[in-house]
Amino acid sequence: MIKASSSDKALVIDILARAFDANPSVNYIVRQDGRREKRIRSLMDYSFELCQAFGAVYLSADRKGCALVLLPEKKKTTIRTLMLDLRLVVGVTGLRRVGKILAREAKIKKGYPQLPFYYLWFLGVAPEQQGRGIGSMLLQDIIEESRQLQRPVYLETSLASNIGFYRRWGFEVYREILFDQPLYCMRRPITLIG
Repeated sequence: MIKASSSDKALVIDILARAFDANPSVNYIVRQDGRREKRIRSLMDYSFELCQAFGAVYLSADRKGCALVLLPEKKKTTIRTLMLDLRLVVGVTGLRRVGKILAREAKIKKGYPQLPFYYLWFLGVAPEQQGRGIGSMLLQDIIEESRQLQRPVYLETSLASNIGFYRRWGFEVYREILFDQPLYCMRRPITLIG
């Protein structure tokens, strides 16, 4: 896995927007109208910017997959993050849905630990490249990095079909939250090095 730079932003957004086009959780956040696809790209742009500032963005070695990681304790409110949040509301969610989305995020965050953790926000592979082990290689590198940092890994998935994939890598479902669809909250405990 290689660390993405700002020059990789368009590629990362393209991979994630296509990989998550039909994802129920993404479509729960994105206003559903004639601009839905553009709104998904705006959501991925927002996520890229936050992870670049408070975590990391990675590409697979072949540049066909990517992962966005956040280190939540590093996240700070700044003028820049407020502007990003405003762009998210205007360009992605719409003002009327903000309360619903904030309530959703509050429910999710209740399950997070008090200690620093590694948050895998997005893991995506270009649709035409899926099933070739790219996501597995990225996840293996993510787990190794979390081990180096001595942090548990947390993520959410709205696809029940993803649960088996993550379980093979040592994740467990610790909570299921029902919104318009179920959201499976998963974690992988700290694995000691040695």
